[in-house]
Amino acid sequence: MLPHYDARQVVAAVSAADAVELLRGALRSGLDPAADPPRTGTALGAGELLTMPARVADRVGVKLVFIAPGNPARGLASIQGVYLLSDAETLVPLATLDGAALTTLRTPATSVAAVEAVLARGTGPVRVAVLGGGVQARGHAGCLDAVLAASRPVESCDVLVRDPARAPGVDAWLTGGRARAAALGSARAREALAAADVVVCATSAGEPLFDSAVLRDDVVVAAVGSHRPDRRELDAALLARATVVVEDRATALREAGDVVMAIAEGALASDDLVDLAALLAPGAAPPRGAVVFKGTGMAWQDLVVAAAVHERLSR
Repeated sequence: MLPHYDARQVVAAVSAADAVELLRGALRSGLDPAADPPRTGTALGAGELLTMPARVADRVGVKLVFIAPGNPARGLASIQGVYLLSDAETLVPLATLDGAALTTLRTPATSVAAVEAVLARGTGPVRVAVLGGGVQARGHAGCLDAVLAASRPVESCDVLVRDPARAPGVDAWLTGGRARAAALGSARAREALAAADVVVCATSAGEPLFDSAVLRDDVVVAAVGSHRPDRRELDAALLARATVVVEDRATALREAGDVVMAIAEGALASDDLVDLAALLAPGAAPPRGAVVFKGTGMAWQDLVVAAAVHERLSR
């Protein structure tokens, strides 16, 4: 019988720190994100199906993500998904995995791999501001806390949401009362953004969430809220003054609205983009000044983590 690894098994097999190391190791061993086939979208019934195939070494896989906007009204998650892992040589299926858990694990890990590389240029605890109150926002906060603990521990985490009353339990995101909620646009939110060493944007916004002029000159920003070219969380002014890191240049030019619109507005050029693999290369010097990592989520990330989950659970 084909094994299925549910959400609990996925996160138990591969921790946040493990996922960061797996993805970083894959890029350093020569994995080329550009080899990923483009993500495809198909309208189905009350929503959309996203198909994300990839091959890495001796494994192939595909993630099927179903987006059903009407699900929250039914008490269900709007994003449903499953991952099929197979042998690359025979294409024989090896296992299926919970697709949502895989996404929740690999997306923060990719961002934190980029953020950690940049933060290596400094010392001391970091202050974090996270925009969004969903699973990706919480996942990024937890992953940052776990991975940076040994080098530059998280001192505080301000979670900025439109209505703090609709984001209960934020204080439990990190131990010791280091996480607290504030209303986006409030004076407290502005103070949090101005003080932050790291800013994470994990929302469904289609327009910039804040005026980037408030951010420090050496801020590190990770924006992961969308893979659509017509939606963005950051203003063009920030990308104009920052080193902009992307998972893959061609993918970013196709899917990353923050990048696509900044280029259209003349604030950025495609040649300015830095590939994540270059940032993580052994011996690479962390860029100075502000740094933006814009992630859209790629199929190779799912496959690297899914293969590790299967290897560990099938022993």
